[in-house]
Amino acid sequence: MVPLVAVVSGPRAQLFACLLRLGTQQAGPLQLHTGASHAARNHYEVLVLGGGSGGITMAARMKRKVGAENVAVVEPSERHFYQPIWTLVGAGAKQLSSSGRPMASVIPSGVEWIKARVTELNPDKNCIHTDNDEQISYRYLIIALGIQLHYEKIKGLPEGFAHPKIGSNYSVKTVEKTWKALQDFKEGNAIFTFPNTPVKCAGAPQKIMYLSEAYFRKTGKRSKANIIFNTSLGAIFGVKKYADALQEIIRERNLTVNYKQNLIEVRADKQEAVFENLDKPGETQVISYEMLHVTPPMGPPDVLKTSPVADAAGWVDVDKETLQHKRYPNVFGIGDCTNLPTSKTAAAVGILDRTISLIMKNQTPTKKYDGYTSCPLVTGYNRVILAEFDYKAEPLETFPFDQSKERLSMYVMKADLMPFLYWNMMLRGYWGGPAILRKLFHLGMS
Repeated sequence: MVPLVAVVSGPRAQLFACLLRLGTQQAGPLQLHTGASHAARNHYEVLVLGGGSGGITMAARMKRKVGAENVAVVEPSERHFYQPIWTLVGAGAKQLSSSGRPMASVIPSGVEWIKARVTELNPDKNCIHTDNDEQISYRYLIIALGIQLHYEKIKGLPEGFAHPKIGSNYSVKTVEKTWKALQDFKEGNAIFTFPNTPVKCAGAPQKIMYLSEAYFRKTGKRSKANIIFNTSLGAIFGVKKYADALQEIIRERNLTVNYKQNLIEVRADKQEAVFENLDKPGETQVISYEMLHVTPPMGPPDVLKTSPVADAAGWVDVDKETLQHKRYPNVFGIGDCTNLPTSKTAAAVGILDRTISLIMKNQTPTKKYDGYTSCPLVTGYNRVILAEFDYKAEPLETFPFDQSKERLSMYVMKADLMPFLYWNMMLRGYWGGPAILRKLFHLGMS
């Protein structure tokens, strides 16, 4: 990977340098959590369910409000992954090893790590149950359980991943198979899918398509590749400004996009994918492939589906402006497990932090979340369109230039700067989101 300073110059170099200095100054030295095996107490001021991005970040922030000894994180996994980088891992631009760290190293120091799985939520009694038969009560509950992958809802998967030519950037077990399929491509159809369900990082299914096309060009295979994006959606992107830019790229690079096409079966032994036409239920099409990238159906975690905190579809039912639960005022939700009507990103962390702070003071939340979402659309090995928008699907951009244009600087931000900020600032509760970027950008321009 080309060093940051070698590819960004002038005012942008000052911006990135300023960010790096800020991260070093605020974050301080890394403190490892060493209490993973401690027996859990039965009550905490703040209980966080989930050790993903939202859970760890909120635990770090809550630690500063109520003290580390009064915060606990319930999470069974031994490793924590920075999943946004898997798009680049699947394209051979990053190593899988760079995406993960031991869970013990990201749990905030002094915060209790309850290494167990949540089996039941009982918000009427302010407690939860775990798979090791423990009951833990709380004063405030933050639900950050993420989203559940359902490869099994596609006939022939997940067992089909044992065959070559097929991969998926959505799982640590299959992301390197994408890179292998890309390298092994000889001639034929390269198919990329988008399921008929909510997904995390809705741009990722098409990012790998653009990267694959760039790889085929780089290796002299482009003329032998028929690149197909079969999506269950009716548009390439939900925000017109960025959709128009993507459509131009699709036209220029001769990519085929078929809408309302849902993958229902993979015949990996025959290298065939079966799609259903959502506009004509029951009508199917079988397409042979030389490479297949699968984005799996997704849904709420099983533990939430029948929980009192869930809406009719199984997602945590929160107020979209405050992230406070609609029925239980001491329960909050963040991330992919919620029913927020937008793609879920770290931008909501600051709003939730302020909401909980006011609730703790018996005050009414005043700061309203506008649905700000950031989606770096990787369109090549050195280009990104940085899509930023709100609940109304209107652009809400950070930088004073047209972000619908492909830019090297935005690729550097995606590939190098954001991982740094994630590990060194966000997970430690210091990252303040796009507002800080705007201020620092103008500082770098001065």
